[in-house]
Amino acid sequence: MIDKIRTTLHQTIESPRGDGVAAVRLPKLFARRLNRFLGSPLCSAEDLDKRRAAVAKLAGMKGAAQQKIALTAAPVVVYFEKDRNQRMKDRIEELLQSRGIAFRSLDVAGDEATIAFVTREAKCEEDDLPIVYVAGTPVGGYNELVDWDVSGKLKTSVFGA
Repeated sequence: MIDKIRTTLHQTIESPRGDGVAAVRLPKLFARRLNRFLGSPLCSAEDLDKRRAAVAKLAGMKGAAQQKIALTAAPVVVYFEKDRNQRMKDRIEELLQSRGIAFRSLDVAGDEATIAFVTREAKCEEDDLPIVYVAGTPVGGYNELVDWDVSGKLKTSVFGA
């Protein structure tokens, strides 16, 4: 019902009928300008269809964007101790960067509690640092990280299925 009123009023103010008389032309001119100023609430049926299609498309895009946000990467942490095994740390970081995986490097030098946690969970020694964790799951050192990468387990663990 409202759509019919909107389209009829639009036809009335946009039609050239009565434009020869100043008493009709000036109110129609004012109504056209006011309509445009307010964002064209009075419009043709085709414009209404286009607007509704755009709103539906936008709602679909919004849902897709929310799905994309839900599929964020799992946190990846590289635990290392100052300059110990710096070459392995560099190789680990290079591999993660080449795969487009965001990670956080955490220096555990002097933090005995964290070193104890990392070595206990990863079942390794202090000399084996740096160690990589994906979403709280210990991967291990560089060789284990390469194994995970080759098998596809790294990508699945970080980005999901």
